[in-house]
Amino acid sequence: MVEVKLTEDCMRLISQFESLTGAGSRDCVVDDRNERLIFVVNPGDMGLAIGKKGASIKKASEVMGKKIEVVEYNSNPEQFLKNCFLPAKVTSIEFSGEEDARSAIVDVSDEDRGIAIGKNGKNIFKAKKLAQRQHNIADVQILQKPGEEPMAQPAEDQ
Repeated sequence: MVEVKLTEDCMRLISQFESLTGAGSRDCVVDDRNERLIFVVNPGDMGLAIGKKGASIKKASEVMGKKIEVVEYNSNPEQFLKNCFLPAKVTSIEFSGEEDARSAIVDVSDEDRGIAIGKNGKNIFKAKKLAQRQHNIADVQILQKPGEEPMAQPAEDQ
């Protein structure tokens, strides 16, 4: 089990998010580059976090003044990564490396590659950040198909 260290600011944001949505949260990432807050919610709390027709997440977003994204926690690193990439369909994940420097190669269906990467790489950034914090996975990459042009990975500024 990885120990996630929360800043005072993150603890305040989690408390505010929980009181607005009723969903339990175990982690929060402030992504200033993409002007959003990413919450890792407890298993089974996605429905509460989003609310009927998105009402809870919309209200929290308005009150907190930033776009909010939620990812459901899973103790299984493979399932957690799949959750990070939703709604993209992950076809397989391969892990390599030692326990303290593991990396994950994620294969997504061709039609979902754009979704998995996201505008300016924001979805791959989210997956990398959360995988590192929640499961000590040092790197996450999307599988390159033979003959494809290499996909530029945005430089991490955080």
